[in-house]
Amino acid sequence: MDVRIIHFYPDLMDLYGSRANLLALKRYLEHLDCDITVEAVLPGGGADIARGDFFFMGAGTERAARAAMADFSRYGESLKAAALDCAAMLFAGTAMDLLGASVKEADGTSYEGLGLASFAVEHGRKRIVGDVYGHTDLYPEAVVGFLNKCGMVSGVETPLLTGLDLGFGNEKERGPEGFHWKNVFASQLTGPLLVKNPKLLETVAAAIYARRGRPLPVDRPVDRWAEKAYAVTEEQLRARAQAK
Repeated sequence: MDVRIIHFYPDLMDLYGSRANLLALKRYLEHLDCDITVEAVLPGGGADIARGDFFFMGAGTERAARAAMADFSRYGESLKAAALDCAAMLFAGTAMDLLGASVKEADGTSYEGLGLASFAVEHGRKRIVGDVYGHTDLYPEAVVGFLNKCGMVSGVETPLLTGLDLGFGNEKERGPEGFHWKNVFASQLTGPLLVKNPKLLETVAAAIYARRGRPLPVDRPVDRWAEKAYAVTEEQLRARAQAK
């Protein structure tokens, strides 16, 4: 199966090893005998995103995210159409901010988001940093990650993580985190998320296959190192959450 990946602003938006999300997915799909094409979208460049199978943007500084939005807005209608058509997408860290209605920065200035969702983001001057242990409706296993943000996200109706046992969510301690709609996955957790959570990686791959009307192959790749790393992290964060 041919899979076309659209990578928005790989140089501008690549904090916290965000690119590893894309690399992990690419390797996973290649092990399923998919032929992968990755097209980078650069500020001021041209890109035909209508035929994309997976869309990705990593984390950046708040300043970088605003610079990305100045260019990203021109892809708004095409991306919304792709989302409605169940294309798979992952927006990590501050890239999630850009999907909403608006972003208000710490200095009081604001700008419009893509409007794919109705939530609003407001940045503060204090950073929220720490580990996260949460749950999603997508599968039974816990989701683990690390948070380093200064934004409060309000008005998310369909979060990716429905609740946290440890850590800060969109707008409160142990509250819901991220955004999920159709096959759009967004989270401010870093790490990177798909490397830390093998089950979420499989879920995103399944979404790409489902859009083609196909299930994931029964014989799927298993990264033993990633599985072991997840098991250790999950055990330690679960113990910390239970101790609180």
